[in-house]
Amino acid sequence: MRITRIALYDVELPYAGGVYHLSGGRTYTSFEASIVRVTCDDGTEGWGESTPFGSTYIAAHPAGTRAAIGLLAPALLGADPRRTERIGDVMDRTLTGHQDARTALDVACWDAFGRSVGLPVCELLGGSTDTALPMMSSLGAGDPEAMRAQVAAYRARGYRAHSVKIGASEAEGGPALDAERIAASLADRQPGEFFLVDANGGLVVESALRMLGLLPPGLDFALEAPCATWSETASLRRRCSCPIVVDELAALDADVAVAAGGAADGINLKISKAGGLTPGRRHRDLCRASGLTITVQDTVGSSLALAAILHLGATVPTRLLRGVLNCEDMVTRRVAALDTVRTDDGIRPGTAPGLGATVDEDVLGEPVAVWGD
Repeated sequence: MRITRIALYDVELPYAGGVYHLSGGRTYTSFEASIVRVTCDDGTEGWGESTPFGSTYIAAHPAGTRAAIGLLAPALLGADPRRTERIGDVMDRTLTGHQDARTALDVACWDAFGRSVGLPVCELLGGSTDTALPMMSSLGAGDPEAMRAQVAAYRARGYRAHSVKIGASEAEGGPALDAERIAASLADRQPGEFFLVDANGGLVVESALRMLGLLPPGLDFALEAPCATWSETASLRRRCSCPIVVDELAALDADVAVAAGGAADGINLKISKAGGLTPGRRHRDLCRASGLTITVQDTVGSSLALAAILHLGATVPTRLLRGVLNCEDMVTRRVAALDTVRTDDGIRPGTAPGLGATVDEDVLGEPVAVWGD
């Protein structure tokens, strides 16, 4: 079984909420997905996706993703997609870094692997826990009462975990506004719900401590990515009582090892930030060995990104999993129908082979590049 053809598609994904606000005045109205289809000599296909969160979230942007795929894809022609670690070796030899581009190809190989043996990807990653995965929402920073209403709307749709964005500048209202956002978002918290308060690295230690000091007592949440550096995060962690979850700082294996060594209490495992399911599996295991909690996410993405999230999330021990991001709900364009099982408690992958995705090629349009036959 060898890869004979790789096609790349460029798909616009409008944000379902209009304008998404992050710390530092960053705003987004749509995202560009790079979707690849891997075809093998026996006719087996595999699909993968990488969708950067604009160009100011981490070191990735859509044009760069496509350009890097253009370097990596030819090197994978003739390779066996089932040998996922060796696929990673080829990409290592071809291009340093660019985890965003590697992700689309890595995930497509896992999809082809699963389809070739008739098994869901989660079974190849170690086996599903067969439990419902709590869905996590993602709320952009905004008016406190509007954020409270958004949480209620997601709760009504079965979401049991919520990521609440903060990071107001001093001119916008600073720590006082962020404290109001947190208090409002958690005001109606239900038993069993989990909240992340996410600054996306937008706070300095002083502003974070001021914000925490303004909060009413008894709020139950984990503080995600409060600061932009490890040293700031370590300084804050020594002086606050809430758990610290890292995100942007935990991209590579070595970063996750630092977190697992005591620098954090949990990580957001974002698949395209890690470089795909192959390194994502390693990150899962580092966290499991160290007792770090995990949310499985991606920067953003379509149905294909959600499929990868669900299959990796299904393999995380239940006691460590805090939620999976339903990125499909963040955008208005559906590129695939997924085989999933939904219950009142959440969502999990079905039993279809590979990612369990049936891609709508009419939505994708024509490929922007093709390598191989």
